[in-house]
Amino acid sequence: MSNLFSSLSMLTIVGFIAVGGYYFGRNMQHLRLPSIIGFMIFGAILGPSLLNLLTEVKIDSLGFIPDIALGFVALSIGMELKLSSLKKLGKSIIYIILLESFGAFLLVFGSLYLLTGDVVLSLLFGAIAPASAPAGTVAVIKEYKAKGSLTKALYAVVGFDDGLGIIIFGFAMAFAQSMLAQQAGQESTSLLTTILEPMKEVGLSVVIGGVFAGIFILLAHKIAHADDLLILIFGFTLMICGTCTQLHLSLILTNMVMGMIVVNTQPNSFVARIQSRLTMILPLLFILFFTVAGANLHVRALPSLGFIGIVYVLSRSAGLIGGARLGAIIGKANPHIKNYIGLGILSQAGVAIGLSLMVKQNLKTAGPLVDASSTMHVGEQMGGIIITTITATCIFFEIIGPILTKIALKKAGEIQ
Repeated sequence: MSNLFSSLSMLTIVGFIAVGGYYFGRNMQHLRLPSIIGFMIFGAILGPSLLNLLTEVKIDSLGFIPDIALGFVALSIGMELKLSSLKKLGKSIIYIILLESFGAFLLVFGSLYLLTGDVVLSLLFGAIAPASAPAGTVAVIKEYKAKGSLTKALYAVVGFDDGLGIIIFGFAMAFAQSMLAQQAGQESTSLLTTILEPMKEVGLSVVIGGVFAGIFILLAHKIAHADDLLILIFGFTLMICGTCTQLHLSLILTNMVMGMIVVNTQPNSFVARIQSRLTMILPLLFILFFTVAGANLHVRALPSLGFIGIVYVLSRSAGLIGGARLGAIIGKANPHIKNYIGLGILSQAGVAIGLSLMVKQNLKTAGPLVDASSTMHVGEQMGGIIITTITATCIFFEIIGPILTKIALKKAGEIQ
């Protein structure tokens, strides 16, 4: 069967993923689990971990699917972030975003420093901890048609914390590179230069999102038939994703900004037409995205979790849940948000793995040699530890995150 599958064209494979993923997801309803768990199981079965029908080469060929899906997810998040609705949530949403992000960073950093005694390694793990996977949370919200204050708060948190996470990571990477350079007696890159990089990324993402939003609004109002809006939405999302990939910007933040500008400047009837078209295309994108994500989950990596991985999982979970709850208490959020917001933001996947890859690449020649007989630098060794651990922990968070999101929404009474 492997030979037969390898001879199929990519279009046939994408079609097979869509149909097979749909039925796997549908069967999850009998177990009262979100459909995306079924999509990921289907992907894991097809991927290198089990049948290897989706080989590493084929998964790489499908690499455009996650980017497109995340672009649409980010756009749909932005379309839910109406400032008038956010004002009703009050300052609590700002406190929640700040404290859950910094809570995860500080708790992971502190816990791993106590375990390893390595400041740089602990700092980098802490910097990756705030990164979330908005696709998992949004998929559960869309599947169960959740509505309410907790749903609105979840959209805001998973949308904005990626921007804050990029800034935290940028600062941490600057300090890590500086400390490793000092250990090796090397001249370090200017701390200010390294710190300004993530600020530039966030700033450019906002500007480009705003420019695309302005052009989109101008063209969309000239369209006579509402059904043709889908063509424009699809085209602009692809252009934004392509631009962000080329310029190394955040496609999540850029698409979200476009959605926010549209929803906050245009009439409700216009916004409703766009949202209805997004609702038509998102279910298919979720199937493709999470099946490919499942194929990327190397289940064999789980045994390598070790103490560092276990401490990372526990401290990240405690930091996000505890920080979000503390932020909700300080901001005097309603009880549903205070009690359940932390459970809905645990998913972690693509962004975290991307950051760990950046660590591995940027620190390849950083720091002194591991020992006198080795040609490996300390930075490269750290990069290997981080990417292995993050890959393994993401499997756990991608499975448990959507399940806990569903439980949180149900307990808050926002799933009918």
